[in-house]
Amino acid sequence: MYLIGDQPPYVDQLRQALQAIPAQLLSGVSPSRQPLQLSAAELSQNWMRDDEVYLIQQGPLRVVLDQRALFVLGDGDLIGLGQALDLPPLAYEGDADILVQPYNREAFLKAATATPALRDALLRYLLGQQALLADALTRLKPPVTQPATGFQRYAAGEEIIRQGDSAEHVFVITEGHAEAWVDGCKVGEVCQDEIVGALAVFSHTPRTASVIAKTACTVLVIPQDQFVQLMESTPRIAHSLIENMARHIDSLNKEVTRPARGSGTPPSQQLRNILEYA
Repeated sequence: MYLIGDQPPYVDQLRQALQAIPAQLLSGVSPSRQPLQLSAAELSQNWMRDDEVYLIQQGPLRVVLDQRALFVLGDGDLIGLGQALDLPPLAYEGDADILVQPYNREAFLKAATATPALRDALLRYLLGQQALLADALTRLKPPVTQPATGFQRYAAGEEIIRQGDSAEHVFVITEGHAEAWVDGCKVGEVCQDEIVGALAVFSHTPRTASVIAKTACTVLVIPQDQFVQLMESTPRIAHSLIENMARHIDSLNKEVTRPARGSGTPPSQQLRNILEYA
């Protein structure tokens, strides 16, 4: 078994230790029928039987779960041990013909448990394959990024975001209440759990609004690159951002027919300002 992509040294050591065990377990067991030579097209068909296990004599053979390749099996690997069990269905793929030797499953299990030494070898093989599969599945899961900057606290009246500054971080108000200001005019409220300053980060433009703490605030500060990773690995972050923007746009719809009081700010600029602090 080979894991796809880079792998730590312990994985390669474990794979080499497991490679010789199937031949040891099959010693003295006669094949149940002639070897099967399977083309790439035949591999996608239902060619495995519940009463057989298969020793790969000519590989390699890719093992696929939900259309994603987990690992590659090679000469000497054993497959089909879990075929009769209620396990997630695995598919097999190959770029060339694959040669496998079938063995009766019951005959294999009887031989593999005939002595304490063979039982230990079978247990090592099963646990080793489980460890390799767990490692492969772990590599499919995107990493959860933890923000490096962490939390910052602001007293009432302090600026969280300053209009005109470059946008390098996204902010989440975890405690407290803030206000958004443009050119000295208040344009909105920022409540707890709202994401602030994402638009400038995505558009690579300067801040178009200032955000000032109305009460003491605790703010989660997330660097630009990590926020993008969080959006990819944690869909609820993107969902929260969309909810915030929708709420502010709905509020704007009620006011967009007239400029902000006393400011003369056109509706199009009001919309951008609201989206900025959202």
